[in-house]
Amino acid sequence: MLTTASSACVLAACLGAAAPDQAAAIRQHRMGTLAIQTAPNAAVKVTQLRHEFWFGTAINRRMFADLDNPSPDAKKYLEILRTHFNAAVHENEMKWYSTERNAPGEPDYTMADRMLAWCEANGLVMRGHAIFWGIERYVQAWQKALDDAALRAAIERRAKEVTSRYKGRIGEFDVNNEMMHGDWYAKRLGPGIVADMFRWAKEGNPDARLYVNDYGILQSGGEAYARHIQALLDRGIPVGGIGIQGHSGGHIDPAKVKATLDRLAAFKLPIKITEFDMDTADEAAKARGHEALYRTCFAHPAVDGILVWGFWGGCHWRPKAALWKKDWTPTPAAEVHRRLIYDEWWTRFEGKADAAGRCKVPAFFGRHRVEAAGKLIEVTLLKAEGTKHVATSQAREAP
Repeated sequence: MLTTASSACVLAACLGAAAPDQAAAIRQHRMGTLAIQTAPNAAVKVTQLRHEFWFGTAINRRMFADLDNPSPDAKKYLEILRTHFNAAVHENEMKWYSTERNAPGEPDYTMADRMLAWCEANGLVMRGHAIFWGIERYVQAWQKALDDAALRAAIERRAKEVTSRYKGRIGEFDVNNEMMHGDWYAKRLGPGIVADMFRWAKEGNPDARLYVNDYGILQSGGEAYARHIQALLDRGIPVGGIGIQGHSGGHIDPAKVKATLDRLAAFKLPIKITEFDMDTADEAAKARGHEALYRTCFAHPAVDGILVWGFWGGCHWRPKAALWKKDWTPTPAAEVHRRLIYDEWWTRFEGKADAAGRCKVPAFFGRHRVEAAGKLIEVTLLKAEGTKHVATSQAREAP
């Protein structure tokens, strides 16, 4: 392959800012090859459009209240959401207390559906959070008033309803949020209800990947969480993914995070950082923490996504943790987010094919636009395949 000096420099810049071991791990686990066949000696340009790895955020109903006539803040919020993230999760709008507020059998998914439709139209994938949340203060009074048989029936209906409703649109769900910290349903109906929740969720959509999700894990070493997950697996419960929330203070220790990830990776299940934030007024510490967390997770082969728990200070459960302040000033952590995802870890290549028309381009996994010999084609390079063969003879003419 022939490359220009500029393309070689771009690749070095992508990986050189990390520690050498992290850079090597990112190169190994987050990059593949676009094997392009085009005209002999043709100029080749590759531009990344989207990552396969999830860089996402929780989103709030207030910003979707009037999509036809959004407020100035909502308009800004949606623009940053569209341009700075590729994944999202409902902050509260899919939880049972939001979709079935007052009485059993009267679900309302209007807002959850609206938020999902917007994300689909703007290229963001979504995860499902959460089918159940057994922390007692979040269990509605109408559920507590049911007898055991009626409660069990309501749980069965809810599990099947959520996964079947979003089949083909949302592929993963947190089944019973924060079980390590309490589970009213299991106390009321016995521990077997947890297995039933997972089973019923699978009946609603056999293809759904079902996650556990909990807090106090990220820098803990992961031993207690590993015991919890192993106990579920030993009972035959089909845990399909591991969610680590990641609500933090003012410091992230990358060695502790890596130790936790290494421990949980032994299950050979995908890991997501599902609810990351840093509740600190020290903006420099927050920026350092985001960079440490992002680099450590992006370099780890078991992790397939990072979602922050909101990004704007005007609509955030912990405003100090936001990436953008209430007046929309980006914090240093927002600049870290942008620089890593859209600069260091973003494919930009300009080079030339060889005399046989071959050009092999190292590229981050995700979607790319390939331009060569007056042709243009968009292709997706997946981690599962490693190499994508691209023939520009099948591409359309470039405008």
